[in-house]
Amino acid sequence: MRQRGVLTIAGALCAALLAPAAAPASTAAAAGASASAWVPGEVVVRYEPGTSAAERAAIARRAGARSARKLPGGAYRLRVAGGRSVGAVVAELRRDERVASATPNYVARAAAFYPNDPGLGGLGEWQRLQWNFAGPWGVRAPDAWELARLYGAPGGRGAVVAVIDTGLAYRNRGRYRRAPDFHPRRIMRGWDFVDDDRFPDDENGHGTHVAGTIAQWTNNGTGLTGLAYGVKILPLRALDASGGGDSVAIARAIRYAVRKGADVINLSLEFDNAQVRSATQIPEVVAALRLARRRRVVVVAASGNQGRAAVAYPARAPYVISVGATTEHGCGAAYANTGPGLDLVAPGGGDDYTVSRPPDHPNDAHCPGAGGRTIYQQTFTSSLRRFGFPSGYEGTSMAAPHVSAAAALLIATKRLGSNPSPVAVERRLKQTARDLGAPGTDARYGAGLLDAAAALAP
Repeated sequence: MRQRGVLTIAGALCAALLAPAAAPASTAAAAGASASAWVPGEVVVRYEPGTSAAERAAIARRAGARSARKLPGGAYRLRVAGGRSVGAVVAELRRDERVASATPNYVARAAAFYPNDPGLGGLGEWQRLQWNFAGPWGVRAPDAWELARLYGAPGGRGAVVAVIDTGLAYRNRGRYRRAPDFHPRRIMRGWDFVDDDRFPDDENGHGTHVAGTIAQWTNNGTGLTGLAYGVKILPLRALDASGGGDSVAIARAIRYAVRKGADVINLSLEFDNAQVRSATQIPEVVAALRLARRRRVVVVAASGNQGRAAVAYPARAPYVISVGATTEHGCGAAYANTGPGLDLVAPGGGDDYTVSRPPDHPNDAHCPGAGGRTIYQQTFTSSLRRFGFPSGYEGTSMAAPHVSAAAALLIATKRLGSNPSPVAVERRLKQTARDLGAPGTDARYGAGLLDAAAALAP
């Protein structure tokens, strides 16, 4: 049975869950995108026969480069002068008739990192379930993993992601059991804002599933994979066993995450936008989000699952990256809230929006108008003590943690510097997103489909 719709939050809030999943491995073309990067500041040039040393030096100087070394075979490696881009230098060199060829010093990479997690099959078979990571309409996780490794931050090691949700199956105590595919040393001590104690145990399964998309243990020969498998998770329970949670608990959890040094906060929850239409109705939450922005914490939230042309709060707040959902066909999901203020989309699974209506734009003509697979991660099945990969989890709740994980990878790899601002992280994720629907930013897809590998690429 599909767990459509959502956990309701104190009558006004519903955590966004819903689903498809399918998934071939990333294609050669996808892998090639990250492999096409070049060595910063270097150009390889070959001159026409008979070009003198003085002429070579003059040509390089006019192009904004200086000769570095002659290479075996007769080519030369040039160093780009400060302030010039590799592309501009190459273009200038190619204008000179004495230059036979000029190219960046391209970098080849190991063909992406494919973990050995088995899913429901043999080693490495995780891809059969996790279309959202490795399929043609996924977020290109294998290439992102390889790039993060090359940057010295495998899986986003060094970053902290706070998951404010129904809690996490993080330990064995009494009736609770730890989800076996979470690395125990990567779970920080959190807090339960429902029962007001230090044990944020999950009694629903939603929070464990969401955290799994971000940080499920990867390449351990067990279970499935997480997009930012090297980060630390700070579990904060603000939603109860039925998915309900009030604005005070959520605001307290956001402030706690900021105090404890979170780099990213994931909010896979929504206030019903028929009831909460203005930020003035949830002032505690908005004030906490404002604090997070001032403290340079990236906040990511689900756009909502009511199928309305309005993003729900807290995703609608100006301090938050709002995330809609796509299906395994690369289409907007039927349930996902859209509209102005939508920043990005990521895999959430479920039915294409074209199931019940024509495409919004000719670029969506490829949408089959069909149902699709859900998002798979390890969480509860029949009880709090039994775990598996249940089908039925679909929604913007499932989409948001993809973006949280990608933000954590950006921060950990220092791709944007040692302490990037939330604005810089959001800008990079948008600039590198895969454009869908109408060209440019649009109400259904925002800036486009998250591309974690492109975000990390040089």
